[in-house]
Amino acid sequence: MKNVPFKGIIAYPITPFDPNEKVDIPLFKHLVERLITSGSHGIAPLGSTGVMPYLSDEEKEEVTEATLQQVKGRIPTLVGVSNLTTEKTIHHAQFAEKAGADAVMIIPMSYWKLTDDEIVTHYDAVASKISIPIMAYNNPATSGVDMSPALLKRLLEIPNVTMIKESTGDVQRMHYLRRELGEDVAFYNGSNPLALAAFSAGARGWCTAAPNLIPELNISLYHAVEEGDLEKAKTIFYQQFDLLKFIVNKGLPRAVKSGLNILGEDGGNLRSPLKPLHEKETEELKNIMKTLINPV
Repeated sequence: MKNVPFKGIIAYPITPFDPNEKVDIPLFKHLVERLITSGSHGIAPLGSTGVMPYLSDEEKEEVTEATLQQVKGRIPTLVGVSNLTTEKTIHHAQFAEKAGADAVMIIPMSYWKLTDDEIVTHYDAVASKISIPIMAYNNPATSGVDMSPALLKRLLEIPNVTMIKESTGDVQRMHYLRRELGEDVAFYNGSNPLALAAFSAGARGWCTAAPNLIPELNISLYHAVEEGDLEKAKTIFYQQFDLLKFIVNKGLPRAVKSGLNILGEDGGNLRSPLKPLHEKETEELKNIMKTLINPV
């Protein structure tokens, strides 16, 4: 598949902060290394899990450089470069490419509701300024923009927009685009509770923060799907389903940080206004994680 460097489990690292709410780069690199050594097939910094909108331009560049330095080409990297303006999105996309990223991910962020034509022009402008592939990210829950299947189809006509990450929770969109565009389109699931359904619909990969906590289960699910063993895939998926729902419902940065702490890892601090899980929520997470097989 042309210009599509990702397949399998693409892991989102959190962006940890020190007690003064400054980005903790040494800890970030450590957490990225955990994701690599536990078997993730790709690393995607500066997504929702990495609280990308809460970071300054300089911090985004710092995180981008730290990711590439730590990964050292061992697995592909997908850097989030979204911004409110096209100019800033181009800037971050060019920075990521220069730093060595394999691809960038863009979600249409806007205070105002964008028209389809504005979104297409936005992606086209960024694509014209870089040579690496782009993943179009559809997540109306965080961006406030729901890109329809018809719009996603238009975006895929832009030469280096070669991938789509769907986080609406509507697996029918994948079926629609697969039917319309065949095997030439690469889908990635971004809705954790729909991982099994998305793989069954033909998703090429799963973009998720879960490998911070349960990498073996995530990767085993992908392998079972690859082997065509649906019953095994179901069993593995149902084992992790409660955790997947929990981390989404409680907020990925909060839940992953707490989960790392439960595992004996330093999850760092959050940046205000985000706050850690309450004690009752932490206990609920502990109980969920106790039921899982071989957590890392």
